[in-house]
Amino acid sequence: MTASVSVLGIFAVDLIFRSDRLPVTGETLIGNSFATGPGGKGSNQAIAARRSGAEVVLLTKLGADDFGDMGRRLYEAEGISSDFLLTHPEVANAAAVIMVNEQTGNNAIIVVPGAAGTITPDEVRSAAAGIANSQAFLTNLEVPLDAMQAGLETARQHKVATLLNPAPATSLEAAIYPLCDYLTPNETEAEILTGLEVQTVTQAAAAAEKLRELGTETVIITLGENGVYVCNAEVSEHVPTFDMGDRVVDTTGAGDAFNGAFATALAEGQALRDAIRFGNAAAALSVTQHGSAPSMPHTAQIRELLGR
Repeated sequence: MTASVSVLGIFAVDLIFRSDRLPVTGETLIGNSFATGPGGKGSNQAIAARRSGAEVVLLTKLGADDFGDMGRRLYEAEGISSDFLLTHPEVANAAAVIMVNEQTGNNAIIVVPGAAGTITPDEVRSAAAGIANSQAFLTNLEVPLDAMQAGLETARQHKVATLLNPAPATSLEAAIYPLCDYLTPNETEAEILTGLEVQTVTQAAAAAEKLRELGTETVIITLGENGVYVCNAEVSEHVPTFDMGDRVVDTTGAGDAFNGAFATALAEGQALRDAIRFGNAAAALSVTQHGSAPSMPHTAQIRELLGR
């Protein structure tokens, strides 16, 4: 049986500016280059899952505009199901400004959810068939929180594994945590959710325990170049990532690559540590390419890196 992943999130058109450093408040910089491309966390994660080997159903709402049309063409090209793509006739499609430091690959982002920000819990529930037919359901916090919760509840009702990538981070209702089989914050998001500093593996362990106490079964804190810390009732472990050295050019989308590939690995039935390594490999490969969606690696690349 082919692994299947359902994703609830947004499609945004990325407006990408590259410069030798990021501007400070009140400063204008002359940049090095500008490009547009497909983005949005849910869309990126769906593409990552698809390219890493899963059949993918994406639940989102697009604008009835040129940016929305870009998303429709993208999903046709990638082979992602369009059965649950909605359209808002009046609200513009989502867009994001991404500023990239070309010296380090680090970035700063502003995203406006647009049409995708109007998706409702009832619209999510109406896509129950797409969720129920998957082995893993993945969502994040770029969609409205009530829609995100409806997605997690629907997946739970159909005994589908639930993954929440709590980004961009905000405070969550206590009822959300027990709905999450897997919670995948990065260091900053873990700090916001717990109030604890997360700069080291030891600090990540403390934050993970606190998140588990809130009701999440497995907490996976992504630590960038320092890999991943995973914690559940059976496992408390630091899993290193892959050192890509001077090949790193753009960290945009690395978290999305991890989450999408990790969801695919879980849907395939891989063991937890193997699934994390699969996600780590996808994230490591993504930072060697420019852009977010375009940098999502294919399964052959991921398996080749794992085999080194």
